[in-house]
Amino acid sequence: MTYPRKHLLAIEGLEPPHLADLLDLAESYALLNRSGKTQRDLLKGRTLINLFFEDSTRTRTSFELAGKRLGADVINMSVSTSSVNKGETLLDTASTLNAMHCDLLVVRHGQSGAPSLLSQKVDAAVINAGDGTHEHPTQALLDALTIRRHKGRLEGLVVAICGDIAHSRVARSNMHLLTTMGSRVRVVGPPTLIPAESARLGVEVFHDMKAGLAGADVVMMLRLQRERMSGGMVPSAREFFRFYGLDAEKLAHAKPDSIVMHPGPMNRGVEIDSAIADHLTRSVIGEQVEMGVACRMAVLDMLSRQLPRNR
Repeated sequence: MTYPRKHLLAIEGLEPPHLADLLDLAESYALLNRSGKTQRDLLKGRTLINLFFEDSTRTRTSFELAGKRLGADVINMSVSTSSVNKGETLLDTASTLNAMHCDLLVVRHGQSGAPSLLSQKVDAAVINAGDGTHEHPTQALLDALTIRRHKGRLEGLVVAICGDIAHSRVARSNMHLLTTMGSRVRVVGPPTLIPAESARLGVEVFHDMKAGLAGADVVMMLRLQRERMSGGMVPSAREFFRFYGLDAEKLAHAKPDSIVMHPGPMNRGVEIDSAIADHLTRSVIGEQVEMGVACRMAVLDMLSRQLPRNR
């Protein structure tokens, strides 16, 4: 089982065997977690730092749990109270982190490319936990694992990613991963929220929800990211829900056994109806959170294998 890089900065460029290895390893951790067992000696003596320049509950906590279940020493750096907030540059931060001799560095940043820049300046293995509108690779891995557990495969599935595609790093990572693994990916949303390069990424573009969901195996809803928007890209929340919010009427166009996903946090009544979000058989949103811990354990495990033992 191999992984070709020191860092995990993006899904783009990874080959099917590497992705399959990560998903297989994550599956083994999902089973281990459900058994109540841990592998606390695997990362014993290793230090994991969570460096989040943007707020996150699910992702940061998930990495913290993953690190602790593997036995790492986990440090959560609060940017709001750190030197970064007092004007320290990203490169100054990199120098500080190097002096701490950390082994694994998880970075979330509002600017696309920030984790990549840090990876060039630190000795640690860097994991991108979301950068700007670029990528969120571990989210795509956990989404793929969730889909595979329910459908038994990724190849040949019709996956509809709906909503605010333009501002979603989750959508970009999923487009790269799912098309690489043989899924047929559709993006569905208003023209203002569909990036121009979507077709170049090998996905089909729809502006009508019913047409986009027709025959879909997986329906993945995205949060409307108003904080990243400039100008009137969408009408009111009520109008957006009318045309692009997932409710029972629109979901009826997908396959009867289709599953519903959402990376969270959800805007109920904006991009998804509560009855669908909480549906006992169709919604796998809770399982996505569970698979997030398993996938991040797999990533930490895989990257740590390439680190020198004595640092």
